[in-house]
Amino acid sequence: MIGQAVNRVDGPLKATGRATYAYEHWEAGQPLYGFIVGATIGKGRITRIDTEDAEGAPGVQLVMTHLNTPAQGPRDESIPFEYWRAQPMLTGPDIHFYGEPVALVVAETFEQARDAADLVEVEYRAGRGRFDFGEFEDDTYIPKTVNAGLPTDTAVGDFDAGFAGAEVKVDQRYTTPYEFSMPIEPNASMVAPRGEDLVVYVSCQITDAARDSVAGTLMMDPERVHIVTPFVGGGFGSKLGIHSETILAALAARALGRPVKVTLTRQQVFQLVGMRPTSDQRVRLGAGHDGRLAAIAHDVTMHTNPDVEYAEQTAATVRSLYAAPHRLTSHRLTALDLPRGTDVRAPGEAPGMLSVESAMDELAEALGMDPVELRIRNEPTVDPERNVPYSDRHLVECLREGARRFGWENRPAAPASVREGRWLIGYGMSAAIRGHFQGPTTVRVRLEPDGTAVIQTDMTDIGTGTYTILTQVGAEGLGLPLERVRIDLGRSDHPSSWGSGGSWGATNSSTALHRACAALRTKLLDAACGDTRSPLHGQDPAAAVFSDGNVAIGGASEALREIVARHHPDGVEAEGQTRFMGDDPNYSDYSINTYGAHFAEVGVDADTAEIRLRRMLSVFSVGRVFNPKTARSQLIGGMIWGVGAALEEEAVVDPRSGAFVNRDFAGYLVPVHGDIPADIEALVLEGYDDKANDLGAKGIGEVGICGSGAAVANAVFNATGVRVRDFPITLEKLLPGLPAMAA
Repeated sequence: MIGQAVNRVDGPLKATGRATYAYEHWEAGQPLYGFIVGATIGKGRITRIDTEDAEGAPGVQLVMTHLNTPAQGPRDESIPFEYWRAQPMLTGPDIHFYGEPVALVVAETFEQARDAADLVEVEYRAGRGRFDFGEFEDDTYIPKTVNAGLPTDTAVGDFDAGFAGAEVKVDQRYTTPYEFSMPIEPNASMVAPRGEDLVVYVSCQITDAARDSVAGTLMMDPERVHIVTPFVGGGFGSKLGIHSETILAALAARALGRPVKVTLTRQQVFQLVGMRPTSDQRVRLGAGHDGRLAAIAHDVTMHTNPDVEYAEQTAATVRSLYAAPHRLTSHRLTALDLPRGTDVRAPGEAPGMLSVESAMDELAEALGMDPVELRIRNEPTVDPERNVPYSDRHLVECLREGARRFGWENRPAAPASVREGRWLIGYGMSAAIRGHFQGPTTVRVRLEPDGTAVIQTDMTDIGTGTYTILTQVGAEGLGLPLERVRIDLGRSDHPSSWGSGGSWGATNSSTALHRACAALRTKLLDAACGDTRSPLHGQDPAAAVFSDGNVAIGGASEALREIVARHHPDGVEAEGQTRFMGDDPNYSDYSINTYGAHFAEVGVDADTAEIRLRRMLSVFSVGRVFNPKTARSQLIGGMIWGVGAALEEEAVVDPRSGAFVNRDFAGYLVPVHGDIPADIEALVLEGYDDKANDLGAKGIGEVGICGSGAAVANAVFNATGVRVRDFPITLEKLLPGLPAMAA
C-alpha cells in the first residue's frame, strides 16, 4: 500500500462537515465565550484599567486583567524548545508590543463578550518603542545559535582572499518582509474543567508541546492536562506552539469552573501569533569565468523580539547547496518591540533561497552562462561545510529533468527580448534544498480480536494527509485491507510525538508505525509458530507473508483474528519509536536533505508592470513517497507559497505604534485561484534514502516553497531586464525600470 495514490480516508468527513475542529467541539456542553482586549500602544505601561462597565454588561461572567489573573509559571529557558515552555499572560502592566492582551472578557455569547470588550477602559503611559527595522538595523547582536540549534556563523577557507581573487563577482543585498503563516482556521481553543483536570480542545501542531506549555503555565501536573486536536485547519508553523487564546481560555475555565471558548479574530492573528522576521541579506559570490564558485558568503540581519529571541536559520541555506572552497555565513539580530518571530513555512530556506538563488541568477547573467549549467558546475561531491557525504542527492537530475520537461532551451537568451502583444515574456529557474529532520515519536498499534488494527499517537493532521498515509503504512505493515485500519490521532493521552511541522511529521510517525507493526508481527508469529494448534506451528517465521488479514508461511496460513482470539482474547499491541536525530549516527555521518528544481514562465504587462505567472514546473528528489496524490498536493501548495513570497506577501508596520497596518486578507495578499494558472505541476523522481529512516522517505511539506519564489523573480528579470531585490516584487518597484516600448 505504501506508494499508492490512495484517496484521503478523512475526505468524506471533511466534505460533509463532520470533521471536528477546535472551535466546534460540543461534548463538554454549552461553553462561555472569551474575547481578548489588546493594547493600543506598542511600548509603555498601563496606568489605569477600569472594567466596571464591562463587568456590568449583559451576559458577562468575568473580566480578567493583570490585576486579578492567578499566578502562573515562568517561561523556563532551560527547556530547549520554545514550544514546550510556559506562556504566561496578563502578568503585569508593562506593554511589550501592539495588540498584546491586556484583558479577557468572558460572557454567555461571543457577541456579548465582544461588545463588552469595547467597554474596558485602559489608559497608558506610552514609551518610545523600537518599531522600524531600517532605523535600528545597525544595532545588532550575535545569537548563541539559530533555529534548530544550528551554529550562528560558519567559516571555511579564507573568504576574503577567495572573493578578492575571483574573476567575476556578485555582491548584492536582498530584503524580505514580515510574513505570516495565515492558515484558513484561526487559532482557537476551548478549555473544559473536568474535576482537577483540564480538557483542552485546541488547534495545534504538536500535542505534547501544547500539554507541557499549558501545564507549565498553570503550574499543573501535565498528566492532568488532556489535549484534544483531531483535525487542524492548517498550521504552517503558526500552531507549533500555543498562544494567548489557549492560556487565557484555560485560566478563565479554571476560575469559573465552566468550559470557555476563545478564538482569535483574523486581525488579532497578525498581532498575537508571531511572524517570519523581516531580513536584510547580503549575498556575495565569487567565481571564475568558467562559472565555478571560488567564494560564497551569506550574511543575514533580521528582527527579533527583545524578550523571546527567535533567529531564523536563513543563512544556513547555502551551507550544503553549492561547492566553493571559501565560505562564510552569519546571522545577526536587531531587537524590536514587535511580536516575536516564529517558524513560518520552511523557516530559513524560504527567505534564504529567495536571495541566494536570485544572486546565482545574477552571476549567470554576469557570466553569460545558462543558469542551469551554472548550478550543475557547482555541484559538490560532499557537504562542503561539514565534509561528510550526502545520504542521497539528486539535484542535478532534478535540474536536467526539469529543464527538459519545461522546454528550457526556449528561454529568451537576452532579458526583455520576447514580447507577445502587450506582454513581456520571461523564463526563470532555481534550485531547492531543505534539511530533513527527525524527532522522538512513539506510535502504538493494537490488533483487536476481530482483526481490526487501531493505530494511536498524539501526532496531528494539519491537512496534509496524515490519516491517509498512516492507514497505508499500517495496512502494509500488518497485511490488512485499508478499511480494517483505524487511525486515532491528536490526543495527549496517546503516545507522544513531535507532531506536524518542519516536514518531519510524516516520516517520524510512519517510521515509528512501521517499527510498531514489525514488533506486533513478531508477537503474532511467536505465538502461532510455537502453538501446536496453529497451522503455522513449526514454520520459519522469517518466511512469513502478511496479506489480506492472514499470515502465510509456505503452504500454511492462518487468519490474524484467529491467532489473536486464541492467544490474546482482549487484543494485542506493540509500540514503535523514532529518536531525536542528534542520537542517530546517520545524521552526523551524512548530510540528509531533500532537493528540487523550479522552472517558471511569467508575463509582464509592458505598460502597467502587472505580473502574471503563466506556467510552473518543479521536479523533486525526496526519497520514497508514501502517497503520490497527497505528495503532489503538498508540493504544489509549497510552490504557490513561493509565488506569494515573490510577488505579494508583505506585512507593513506602522513605525509610530508597531501595529501591522494591513492585518486582514484585504491588505495582506496571498495567492488566490486567479493568481495561479492551471499549468502548474510537481514531479517526483523515484527514490529511496536508506540513511533517512527504515522506509527511505524524507519530508516533503516545505521543499516545494524552497527556491520557488526565486524562480519567479528570475523570470521577471528575464522578461523585463529589471532586477528587484526588495521583495515582494510589486508594481511600483518594477514599473519605473521597464523598457520603453515602441508604439
